[in-house]
Amino acid sequence: MLTALIIDDEAPSREELKTLLAAAADIEVLGECANAIEGLSAIRRLRPDVVFLDIQMPRVSGLEMVGMIDASALPQIVFVTAYDEHALQAFEEHAADYLLKPIDPQRLARTLDWLRSGVRRSGTAFPGSAEKLRQVPCFGRNRIFLLPLDEVEFVHTDIAGVQVVGKERQGTTELSLKILQERSSLIRCHRQFLVNLDQIAEIELLDNGAAEIVTRSGRRVPVSRRHLREMKDRLLIP
Repeated sequence: MLTALIIDDEAPSREELKTLLAAAADIEVLGECANAIEGLSAIRRLRPDVVFLDIQMPRVSGLEMVGMIDASALPQIVFVTAYDEHALQAFEEHAADYLLKPIDPQRLARTLDWLRSGVRRSGTAFPGSAEKLRQVPCFGRNRIFLLPLDEVEFVHTDIAGVQVVGKERQGTTELSLKILQERSSLIRCHRQFLVNLDQIAEIELLDNGAAEIVTRSGRRVPVSRRHLREMKDRLLIP
């Protein structure tokens, strides 16, 4: 049995794909999502074998979403798109599978045969999925929002997950510190903290050899001795 998740902002497209997949006795659709932010949470929670992912979604595209997931946690991805076949040549060159809308049942059958074969295609080279992040998808109290990176002061982990602290807003994100460090301009200053250099007001040196960053809004962020030299170099502090 293969488990699947559908992520598409268009409800008719989700219904069409669910109906087609229902004809396959060995495919279980675990759920559906209408945007990439919900999709990130559902992938972490449901751990599907395969995600049928729309490329063209508002705010965060399918390709951007793929780049927000650690490679070790990435399910098989089948892109679902209205792009023409010529435009999708790049996906073929990167061994990424895709389905054109409206979905041809015979083409879907070939995709399912590939999924059943167990041959895994790497998502690390999906075209357009490795661009720098411009915003961080966040969950707050009764809300979902995208926080622009230039508004982020720092990010840290705690028992509740990865916390994103902005000048005026803060929330929890499904993105890992590793992805945020690799895919953004945030700099590691501590094992559990990343900081935005543009939001640093000063670095206060402490007696124990460590330090604290004071952000422009007055928040304090720890700097470990291991990362202090790099932070000073980046801020041109002698």
